[in-house]
Amino acid sequence: MDLNRLAKSIVDQAVTDEELQQRAIEEGKNPAAVVLGRLGGLKGGKARAEKLSAQQRVEIARKAAQARWRKQ
Repeated sequence: MDLNRLAKSIVDQAVTDEELQQRAIEEGKNPAAVVLGRLGGLKGGKARAEKLSAQQRVEIARKAAQARWRKQ
């Protein structure tokens, strides 16, 4: 991995976490819970995809495509 990209991703994550915490405080939420929720969300889709069978992924993709086409 490129060292510059790694440094940028670390800075981006730190800034995002600080912004999330500040926004949570303003909204009266627990900042630690907001950050933990974000962490779960970031890995949730990938973890879910790994647990699904190929057939299940195909069915989900089919439903998503149908929903997109209905909007037009």
